[in-house]
Amino acid sequence: MQGFKQFLLRGNLIELAVAFIMGAAFNSVVESFTNIVLSVISKVVGGPPNFDDWVPGGLPVGAFLTQVIGFVLIAAVVYFALVLPVNKLREHMSTEKEAEPEVTETELLTEIRDLLATKN
Repeated sequence: MQGFKQFLLRGNLIELAVAFIMGAAFNSVVESFTNIVLSVISKVVGGPPNFDDWVPGGLPVGAFLTQVIGFVLIAAVVYFALVLPVNKLREHMSTEKEAEPEVTETELLTEIRDLLATKN
């Protein structure tokens, strides 16, 4: 029973559960955006961008093509709405850290020694 308690209280499990819940919640946002984009495409094309009934040469590739288009749209939303801004934020944060070089103890002592030498 002790091992089960440790498993449940492990930090990674909680983080994964939160990530899963947030992903499920974000899924509805991405799906609604994808539906908006597909609606715009259907207005431009003049019909719904649904290839489910397309069966060239007797092969039912239309449903696969519809799912691929949906996947590409979802991947684009995730990339441009999440990945790109987070990467830019991380890049910005790392350049701020690099702008302030950390002075070591040896450098400080050398500077104090040099100042005392010039004072005398």
